[in-house]
Amino acid sequence: MSDTQDKATAATPLSDDGPGPVSIDDGNQPAVKPVIAAKAAKRANASVIGMLIALLLCVLAFLPVVLMNPAPKSNGYKPNVDVAGSAANAKDVAGFTPVAPDTGDTFSPNYARWMSGTGNGVPTWEVGYLTPKQAFIGIVQTRKANPTWIFQQTGNAPVTGTRSAGGHDWELHDTAKGTRSMVLNYRGTTIILSGTAGLDEFSTLAAAVVKAVDAAPIPSPDASTKPGATVSQTATPTP
Repeated sequence: MSDTQDKATAATPLSDDGPGPVSIDDGNQPAVKPVIAAKAAKRANASVIGMLIALLLCVLAFLPVVLMNPAPKSNGYKPNVDVAGSAANAKDVAGFTPVAPDTGDTFSPNYARWMSGTGNGVPTWEVGYLTPKQAFIGIVQTRKANPTWIFQQTGNAPVTGTRSAGGHDWELHDTAKGTRSMVLNYRGTTIILSGTAGLDEFSTLAAAVVKAVDAAPIPSPDASTKPGATVSQTATPTP
């Protein structure tokens, strides 16, 4: 054996599995990248394109239905509450004419009821309104108000001043937490407005309340509230 053959044999390392040449990675060879066959790539692209076409066809199919049925322009469900009718039904039981302010289409009533007051001894006429700014004001009227009852109805809020509305100074109670009340003793009854609306909407409704009270007869001093069941106007969907 020649010296050249001996050197070639020594330079060739053996593998662990036996004799034979072993490739040596010197770190300079490029990384191997997987190659997708042309037919496989074509099938994958066809599937994606098919899904996009199907989605587009679904959108185009439902688009005419959506366009033919636009969203309603109303502000939502408005119960059909007859405040004047409920007030007339409660008049004999109450011993006075329950207030039914004429608010036109600006304030939407959502309940009107007579409460017999069996729990606290203070029978009340109650009406709730949704204001034009989507806030709430509730009206409570009674002939048997007392300081404790007024304190409860106003949310234990202190008197913070007065508010003129309808030609009268209403007592203003404010909780500084977004709720407030206005109280007026007028023509034999106590009327309390409470809610989350702003003072401008309170004043508007209060003026309508005073106007309604002025149009009603003054209850006689010997008139008393008669015991009876609760009279209420059931809310029904607007036709």
